[in-house]
Amino acid sequence: MIFQVKILGSNSAVPAHDRNQTSQLVQLDSQYILIDCGEATQIQLSRFEIRFGRIKTILISHLHGDHYFGLIGLISTMHLFQRTELLQVFSPPGLEEIIRLQLNASSTELCFPLRFSLLIHTGIDQLLDEKDFTVSAFPLQHRISCYGFLIREKPKPWRIRKEHLPEDILIQDIVKLKNGHDVLDKDGNVKYACSEYTLPPKHSRSYAYCSDTIFDKSIPDYIRNVDLLYHEATFASDMQDRAESTYHSTAAQAATIASLAGVGKLLLGHYSTRYKELGPILEEARSVFAESYLSIEGETVVIKE
Repeated sequence: MIFQVKILGSNSAVPAHDRNQTSQLVQLDSQYILIDCGEATQIQLSRFEIRFGRIKTILISHLHGDHYFGLIGLISTMHLFQRTELLQVFSPPGLEEIIRLQLNASSTELCFPLRFSLLIHTGIDQLLDEKDFTVSAFPLQHRISCYGFLIREKPKPWRIRKEHLPEDILIQDIVKLKNGHDVLDKDGNVKYACSEYTLPPKHSRSYAYCSDTIFDKSIPDYIRNVDLLYHEATFASDMQDRAESTYHSTAAQAATIASLAGVGKLLLGHYSTRYKELGPILEEARSVFAESYLSIEGETVVIKE
C-alpha cells in the first residue's frame, strides 16, 4: 500500500518566504486525507496536480485561521466541480457553524453531503476504522482546543512461502496460515506449521501529526515508535520564552519529543516568519535527534515498509 505525506503548507500565521500556512495530504493508496487547511491549500492542490475528489476526510487540528481559512474555498470548489461523495470533517467545536454561515451567506446549497464530527475527547480516540488503516486523535496543549492525529496501518497477514506449499493444501488452510495459525489435523496434531510455511508479516507503518502545542511530555505516550512524526517547530531555542508564551515549541523541543517517543524520523514545520532561512531550525533539531528533517512544500515523504 502506498503510504506517503505531501507537504502543501509549512509556515505559521501568515504566508512568507514562498511558504504557505499549514496543510498536508496523506495518501493511503487511493484514499486521501487532508490534515489542516491553510488559506492556500486548494491552490497548492492544483499546483501539485492532486485530484480534489479523492479527498474523503479532512482533519482540522484547531480553529486558528492558519489551519482552516482555506476550507471554505476548497469546499466551494468541490461544489463547483459537482462532487457527489460525502466529505467528512473532524474538528474541535465551532467549525461547522463557521462554514454553514459562509455557505448560507452566499445562498449556496452544496451538491454533496458534508458531515462534521467533533473532537472533544481527552486521551486518544479512534476516528476512522478503514479496511487497511485507522485514524485517531489525541489532545495537544495550545491556547485553544487542539488535537494531533495518528494514522496506523492495521496488522498485515503472514506471507505465504508459495514454493513450500503442498499441491493439495486447502484454501481454508492457507487462510489459517496467513492469519498466523498452525493448521491442525482431526486429532489436533500440527499438520502445517505456520513457522514452516510463512514469513512474518511486513511492517505496519504509522504517521503522527502534532500541530500547534507547547512542549508536552505526555505526547510520546500517544505516538510511541511511529515511523514518521510531524511536530511543529515554530521557533529556535533563543526564542523559547516566546514559544512558551504563545503555546508553541522550539526545534529542540520537537526533537526531544521525537527522541522520547522513539520515532523513526521527525518532520519539522510551522515555521515562524522571522526565519527566512531554515538551516538553524534543522541544525538545532539534529543536535538532539539526528533523524530530523524540514518539511518542504511540494515534497512527498514516503513511509516505507
